[in-house]
Amino acid sequence: MRLDDTDKRILELLTVNGRISYVDIGKELNLSRVAVRERVHQLSEEGVIEKFTVVINSEKVGKKVSGFFEVDCEPSSLVEVAEALADNPNVASCYQMTGPSTLHMHVLVNDFIDLEKFINEELYALEGITRVESHILLRRFKSRNGMKL
Repeated sequence: MRLDDTDKRILELLTVNGRISYVDIGKELNLSRVAVRERVHQLSEEGVIEKFTVVINSEKVGKKVSGFFEVDCEPSSLVEVAEALADNPNVASCYQMTGPSTLHMHVLVNDFIDLEKFINEELYALEGITRVESHILLRRFKSRNGMKL
């Protein structure tokens, strides 16, 4: 799908506030509510908009420790390990990466006791993992909240 300037501006407005009304978008862009609705529907149908969701502040709900892990796996175990990690409620995201690490994941837990429990009882328990490297977040300067076009 080729995006015109209006589509890009709609996406920018939705990225800032996913709950903005079609009427308010229309006022901003000098379009009717129906025209905005049709464009948003088309962007969704084409897969440009994957889904509408909410961003939760993990610290406000008790998840105060944020860790990033590089996990190397045996090639034959990669998919099984990735699926097990993706199903784990402590894992916020999990990606297959190029470079020295096979999987990159972001983990959110309540405290360091829960982090230790996750590492020892859930991560190290998976068959096929050959190496784990972890990094604990100290301060967030920027977080992905949509993308700029």
